[in-house]
Amino acid sequence: MSETQSAPATADELRAAILERYDGLSKRLQQIGRYVLDEPNELALETLAVIAERSGVQPSAIVRFAKSFGFDGASQMQRLFRDGLLSGHAALGYSERVRSFTRAVDGSAASGGAKLLAEFVEGNAMALQNLPQTVSDADLTAAVRLLEAAEIVYVVGFRRAFPISSYLAYSLQQAGKRTLFVDGVGGLARRQVQSLTPRDLLIAVSYHPYAEETVHAVETAVAGGAPVLSISDSLVSPIAKPATVTLQVRESEIRAFRSLSASMCLAQALVIAFAFETSRKEEARSKRRKR
Repeated sequence: MSETQSAPATADELRAAILERYDGLSKRLQQIGRYVLDEPNELALETLAVIAERSGVQPSAIVRFAKSFGFDGASQMQRLFRDGLLSGHAALGYSERVRSFTRAVDGSAASGGAKLLAEFVEGNAMALQNLPQTVSDADLTAAVRLLEAAEIVYVVGFRRAFPISSYLAYSLQQAGKRTLFVDGVGGLARRQVQSLTPRDLLIAVSYHPYAEETVHAVETAVAGGAPVLSISDSLVSPIAKPATVTLQVRESEIRAFRSLSASMCLAQALVIAFAFETSRKEEARSKRRKR
């Protein structure tokens, strides 16, 4: 079979191939693979020189990456993503808008609370507007199915992710789901996840640099056969790669402070979607009993 014949035919097929082969790639090719997964629109629209600069590699490395997946060259790989942009207008230019915004903020001196507030509002608004581009309806539906099937939901997330994980644990309990919050008090995080079974679900939240405790919890869950729902900033992060379902979030960064607005919005949507689906099924069962 020739390289052209074996090349992925769609962007989705290429993403799946990258995820499947990621661990076996060299560090340089992993770097490019992560860029392809995280910045598909830039890959589609920018020149090879710009892509190389932004991904931190040489143009020849991108060509080598493309050929390793069966393409004749980088342009053929780019065409897959370019063809899929017609319905993705909301995501077009997102990364460029973020860069322009960051340059404007970094180039100006903070002049009072009102201006800082406006900067944070604008940065977070961009992240929120981009969220539907990284989390599809199918992703959210799959996540809700995992919640429904789980006997007990374990929730873990440390450092910057701690507010999201604690909110998820609290709100899932409020929604009537048996939930265990892995808080790591007393250094007991590893012991808290040892009771995970294949009937349970681990929700893991972490962003770069990834918390060791969260990575270990995911490894423990996978080793024990328990499904994992990951909320992370990349599809190839150490908590996303082995996960059953991954919800990808790209947060804003304003004056070196990384936000959590999009993650909190996603957490709320996930819990409410689960609550609505549970209520709908209970109502349907009630109607059947009355017949």
